[in-house]
Amino acid sequence: MSRMTIIVLVALGATLAGLALSTNAGRLQDDEAAPRERPAASPQRATLGWRETFGPAGDKLVFSVETLEILPEGWRARVGLENDTSIPYEVTGPNSSFDRTFGLMLFSSGELAELEDKNESDTLPATRPAIRFQPELPTLLEPGDSWAGTISAPGALVADSWVRVVFGALVSVGTPPDDLSDYVVWITDNTYHLRA
Repeated sequence: MSRMTIIVLVALGATLAGLALSTNAGRLQDDEAAPRERPAASPQRATLGWRETFGPAGDKLVFSVETLEILPEGWRARVGLENDTSIPYEVTGPNSSFDRTFGLMLFSSGELAELEDKNESDTLPATRPAIRFQPELPTLLEPGDSWAGTISAPGALVADSWVRVVFGALVSVGTPPDDLSDYVVWITDNTYHLRA
C-alpha cells in the first residue's frame, strides 16, 4: 500500500498484526467527554470523496465516504462498501454483539499517530453508532457485491473534534485470502475537522 492504513482486526479471538480490539466497552474513552464546556458542532456539510482499501491487489475490501452532514438534531453520512474479494463477508449492523459497529469516532486531532496510539493502548474512543441505514445493510456481501447508503444517528458532536468513520464488523465466510482477516473493523485513515 502506498500509505499506512490503520485498521482494527481480530481473527476470532486472536490478535492480528499487533492490533487489538477491546471487548471491554467500559475501557473505551470518548475523547470528547473530558472537556464538557466545548460547544456542539454547528450544522455543516462536507463533500469528502474518501476511498480506502484493505487487502492485496485483486482481493480488496473497499470503504468509501462521500459526504458527512452535521444536522441540528444529529449527523448523517453517505458511505459505501464493496467486496472485491473471492469470499463472502457477513455484515454486522446496529444489533451486533461486537463492540464496534458502523458509525463515527471522535478524536482530539487528525493525526494518524493518535489513532495508532489509542488502538495499541486499547483506549479507542467509543463509537457513535449509526442507528438508521437507508437502504438497510445487507446481511451478506458476496464477492463482487457492493452496498451504498446513508447512515445516521441523533445526538450532538463536539466542535473542534476530528471525525473518523467506522465500518464494521465484517466477518469472513470461509477462509479469507492472504493479507485479509476473518474479522474486519475499519476506521478511516481520513478525518474531518468539525467546526464550531
